[in-house]
Amino acid sequence: MDSQMPRSSASPGLLGDTTARDYAYKLKLFNAFAAPELRHAIKRLDLKPGMRVVDAGCGTGAALTWLRHAVEPGGLVVGFDLATAHINVARAFCGTHTAVLQADLMKPPLACASFDLVWSVNTINHLRDPIEGVRTLAGLLRRGGRIALGQSSLVSDMYFAWDARLERVTNEAVRLYYRERYGLDERVLTDVRCLVGLLRRAGLHSVRAHTCMIERVAPLAATDRAYILEAIFRGTWGERLRPYLGDADFAELSRLCEPRHPQFALRREDFHFLQSFTLAVAEIA
Repeated sequence: MDSQMPRSSASPGLLGDTTARDYAYKLKLFNAFAAPELRHAIKRLDLKPGMRVVDAGCGTGAALTWLRHAVEPGGLVVGFDLATAHINVARAFCGTHTAVLQADLMKPPLACASFDLVWSVNTINHLRDPIEGVRTLAGLLRRGGRIALGQSSLVSDMYFAWDARLERVTNEAVRLYYRERYGLDERVLTDVRCLVGLLRRAGLHSVRAHTCMIERVAPLAATDRAYILEAIFRGTWGERLRPYLGDADFAELSRLCEPRHPQFALRREDFHFLQSFTLAVAEIA
């Protein structure tokens, strides 16, 4: 297995992904925030000692440790990701316990028909051809093996239950931003909601899905506060939404997202946040 790939060999993904893309900080925040729900999703897969698992799009590597614990003793877990920054963090995090490779998901440097499970979370929506991507990943599976596609936020997130209108226009502004930045229409951006159909169109069988809600209420734990403030309020919203919101709406959103402002949302006693996580699982014949 070749653990390195030249930067020039990776073409940009649907959402601008290249080997140089770096959102390791946001990935680490999400993994710490959603760890209870992600670990429960892995537990539901009922992995056995000795199984071989690959994490396709492993990011900063948090799930690699959870998966490794599920297949010990005697199991094997391999992770791969396109971005150099993500690989560096994952290797430092996992140490020598887990192989972490740099690779394009469409060209995994792994033997065909050699794994029992492919785990891939918040990754398929970055591919220009998700059906072919699923077929490529399915090619890594032994007979009877499974692929588990995870995706957060298939159900609209709830940030401000006490201001549904602002919530609605903010979510629409995010969609407008992505449509303009990447030249994508609404259908492409929302195709990720079709995980079940995607697995079936890729020729897989015994497709099933389970969705849980990641629910947080005030007062927030430090990991929850960090994720919502840094990854959402600042990383997903912030100044880049100004062109897509009216002046009054942007000013109101800014007040709610600013820790120094008296109206800062995360200090409110009635703060209530919901984000969904869906895991769709299928088998090869």
